[in-house]
Amino acid sequence: MRAFIVELPNTPGSLASLTEAIAERGINITGVAGATCGGSGSVGLITNDEASTSSVLDGGSFSYRQIDLVSAALDDRPGTLAAAARRLADAGVNVEFLLPTGMEGGKISVAFGVENASAAQEALGELASAAR
Repeated sequence: MRAFIVELPNTPGSLASLTEAIAERGINITGVAGATCGGSGSVGLITNDEASTSSVLDGGSFSYRQIDLVSAALDDRPGTLAAAARRLADAGVNVEFLLPTGMEGGKISVAFGVENASAAQEALGELASAAR
């Protein structure tokens, strides 16, 4: 599974234009996170149709990139995200996107967007699974 990181200007309507273009093609956004800093920002999207999402983004002249996702189940207690992030850092894996994807039985599922999914899975060990 992959995520799309889309660069947007920090202006009213930027997010609306992006999500309207995706919705017009009948694509469902199943996960989203974003932030701005100054005059620009980024939105990370997970959708139910990666090929069509790429087509929409290309056709709308959006600046974006795709990134692999690796999912991890972390205990719901202080320090578990820090420990997972340290494992990734020590393995030389840069986290470019982070999205909580669910919670069940005292564990929180987190999707890490990384360039090297196999290195991330190896670093996370028993915490990791392929993102679904």
